[in-house]
Amino acid sequence: MWRALLDLLFPAQCAACNALGSGLCNACTPRRERIEVRFPGLRVRAYGAYDGYLRAAILALKDGRRDVAEALGRTVAPLIASSETLVPIPSSARRRRVRGLDGVAVVARRAAEIAGARVVTALTQCSSRPQHGRTRAQRLAAAGRFVCGDEVTARRIVLFDDVCTTGATLRDAAAAVRAAGGLVEHAVVLAVTKSEPSWRMPSIS
Repeated sequence: MWRALLDLLFPAQCAACNALGSGLCNACTPRRERIEVRFPGLRVRAYGAYDGYLRAAILALKDGRRDVAEALGRTVAPLIASSETLVPIPSSARRRRVRGLDGVAVVARRAAEIAGARVVTALTQCSSRPQHGRTRAQRLAAAGRFVCGDEVTARRIVLFDDVCTTGATLRDAAAAVRAAGGLVEHAVVLAVTKSEPSWRMPSIS
């Protein structure tokens, strides 16, 4: 009931062109790029590069837009296999309070629902220092920001996040999953920044 009322008062609106009906309309949904980034012990699949309409949608997601989160979940779902178990990278408690939701978790749940996959919210952020605004060296040096529950023990896990810049956050989260007995070799993200030298785009579909 409350959700229907909210939808009536605040209808979904495209983050790129402001058209009503969806958090990211069909005209503004970017074509999927086959981008893969490799780090030691971790391979990252990305829907696209962090620019244009995709960047606009992700920034709206960071502002707490649930309609955009659900639209991005539908967009990224083709990158998820039904056999996979996703573990989203969590926001800090303070950011969840400000935004009213954990956007990455909402995207992950919607994508998994469509793909027939599973989501386990096993990670907790134990450091409130954000990566945004930090230098590349500071990002890479950051470690120990996550703890992981035993829900991942002996399971093959795929990490899920919005943007991959240096890979520091994903690698830190992967270390926490492994410390809890989970197996993790892959991650899925919405976008990867072109500043990361290890990214490549084999083909476009």
